[in-house]
Amino acid sequence: MSELVKKLEPKIIWNHFANLNAIPRPSKKEEQVIEFMMNFGKDLHLETFTDSVGNVIIRKPATKNFENRKTIVLQSHLDMVHQKNGTTIFDFDNEGIKMLIEGDWVTADGTTLGADNGMGVAAIMSVLSSKKIQHPNIEALFTIDEETGMTGAMGLEAGLLEGEILLNLDTEEDDEIGMGCAGGIDVTATGKYPEEVTPQKTIGFSITVKGLNGGHSGMDIHKGLGNANKIMNRLLFDGFSKFGLRISEINGGSLRNAIPRESNAIIAIDKISEKIFLRNTELLIAQIKNEFLSIEPNLTIEIQEIATPEKVMELNIQENFIRAIYTSLNGVYRMSPTISGLVETSNNIAKVTVQKGLIKVKCLIRSSSESNKQDLTNSLKSAFELAGFEVEISGEYPGWQPNVNSKILEIVSNIYEDLHGEKAHVAACHAGLECGILGQNYPKMDMVSFGPTILGAHSPDEKVSISSTQKFWRFLQEILKNIPKK
Repeated sequence: MSELVKKLEPKIIWNHFANLNAIPRPSKKEEQVIEFMMNFGKDLHLETFTDSVGNVIIRKPATKNFENRKTIVLQSHLDMVHQKNGTTIFDFDNEGIKMLIEGDWVTADGTTLGADNGMGVAAIMSVLSSKKIQHPNIEALFTIDEETGMTGAMGLEAGLLEGEILLNLDTEEDDEIGMGCAGGIDVTATGKYPEEVTPQKTIGFSITVKGLNGGHSGMDIHKGLGNANKIMNRLLFDGFSKFGLRISEINGGSLRNAIPRESNAIIAIDKISEKIFLRNTELLIAQIKNEFLSIEPNLTIEIQEIATPEKVMELNIQENFIRAIYTSLNGVYRMSPTISGLVETSNNIAKVTVQKGLIKVKCLIRSSSESNKQDLTNSLKSAFELAGFEVEISGEYPGWQPNVNSKILEIVSNIYEDLHGEKAHVAACHAGLECGILGQNYPKMDMVSFGPTILGAHSPDEKVSISSTQKFWRFLQEILKNIPKK
């Protein structure tokens, strides 16, 4: 199917995207894609190098008559979120993405597509490889590890880049021009528990929550989508408080920046309570599915009898754990008081694991307000510490504060209106773009963000619009031709 994708227009972008998607590029394992980009730049006989953390920089001289324009930085990240459906067999470390064409969309076969941010990378590659596009001096910056730590952007040294303008190609709606974004911080709660021999005369069950939409924990957090970890905890709390349910194992969610789609638990119930427990749980399942019917029509919750687990969590720790998850906020904490419709602060309870005496809960807080980011961090930290857990705070990165006086924002907005006869949606977003971090070491660099329409990022439903990619490509070329003089 990659060969069919390569025939799409504009061919130059889709060919580069298909070649990129043949390279495994999980966050923190970007060795293969770094080598791929290094070879790409060197094959074009362009100045190509990596910095101390692994970011790839490729410089291309201006085309004729554009030498006196300001140097621009074209920036996208090399890594991609790796998510797959529970039934999909796929090795992200060794396989290239299997792409499909469905009408106006390119998607993947049961996995994330990597359009976030592969389409941006492919567009920059297209500019670098083209002999026809007019442009000023270009510094192409391909950062690493954006999705799980932004260590590439954080490690980029001051003074390495000469560009005065940065075009970040990581926005996911083609009528939007980004001028700001949220910062983030990781909250991880861990605890140990003694395993107890499962009481006699108990029966084992597996509980599975699946079929949720999932999605981007920033861009989709306001939609009220189901979080598999919170739904599972609701079921466990009910079973524990009414029937003495005992937990043996839990495995829910995966990456911090993805709303969890699936969760699995192994539990035990007194044999004498089996029938009433099942009847009560089925009623609760029906209620939950009804609550989510309009936005999660494929939600499935299954409970099946299995062999009784040999060991379960110690009872008091189990109760503290369940109550801590129940009281921890998931979703929107505060909407922006100044920008209508923008989420200011949120939390995603991303991954919950209970196994062999160890509990781990991973959360990602996002906020465009540093004070509210800290406020919510303290709230989660307090909830977990009161329950006896150790809490680690890590991975903090700043937001990108909007600059309403940005010259490049004005230029890009005018170009969009000239091309389409309507104004672009100029906005800050709740995702974590790298612009805020890059701006720390390059405070005078003028920045905007834009890109093609991508739906379902960070989930196996991810797809990118073919017609939108054509629109995006034309937009980018017009911007390159209209960069102001030095």
